[in-house]
Amino acid sequence: MKKEIRTVKFDPDLKIEAYCFQGIMQKFPNHFHEYYVLGLIESGQRYLSCKNREYTIEPGDLLLFNPRDNHTCAQIDGKALDYRCLNIQTETMGRAVLEITGKEEQPYFTSQVIFQSELIPLLKELHLMIMQEERDFRKEEIFFFLLEQLLTEYTEQDVPFPKMEQSAETKAICEFLEKNYMNNITLNDLSDLTGLSKYYLLRSFTKQKGITPYSYLETIRIHKAKQLLEQGLPLIEVALQTGFADQSHFSNFFKKYIGLTPKQYRSIF
Repeated sequence: MKKEIRTVKFDPDLKIEAYCFQGIMQKFPNHFHEYYVLGLIESGQRYLSCKNREYTIEPGDLLLFNPRDNHTCAQIDGKALDYRCLNIQTETMGRAVLEITGKEEQPYFTSQVIFQSELIPLLKELHLMIMQEERDFRKEEIFFFLLEQLLTEYTEQDVPFPKMEQSAETKAICEFLEKNYMNNITLNDLSDLTGLSKYYLLRSFTKQKGITPYSYLETIRIHKAKQLLEQGLPLIEVALQTGFADQSHFSNFFKKYIGLTPKQYRSIF
């Protein structure tokens, strides 16, 4: 069996995270990120479900996730995955878009999978430069040229983020989870909050958001945990501040969603 390797780097010039996963078999549950993801498959096949659409992705395919695009993926036929991705915070994306277009806006990628994309070599070159910690301005040059092509080909400039209709109850649930993620939350709490039955609440929320209420809560907790880890806080403190019973539970949960242990993630900062 191929040895599993997980590597992560943070580029201080571009302010971008770069992940490199080799030989992994991990299934990632339905979740979303608060940042953009540009990804590429180097080896293996993968089942991907994103925003209720299903794909089979393989080497040569480009992945484009907007913030809060819910997605899940798993290996196919027991084939290990080699995968590279760049994670771009919305602030970083906004500054880059302003440089390129002169507009202050957050782009919205209309296609999440670009099969056999011609931009893969450019993305891979940029990723390798970040992993090798190169400081030459060629790195920034590639980033701007790559992003310019992605903006031109795969975004709708007039509608940066389409607004999905959601009920007042769903909005209330989201706000409650985002304010109380550090606490023990029950389905009864959400039912009492909205006045909806548990089953109707679950079905309605999942249909509108593309993700269950509990998965939404898990994703919020992971996002908050990453922010605390970036500040260098001890793992046990991060665990307790984000609603986990102990450090072990937190570490297992974090790796399930991010593909890295909390300690691996914290080390890049």
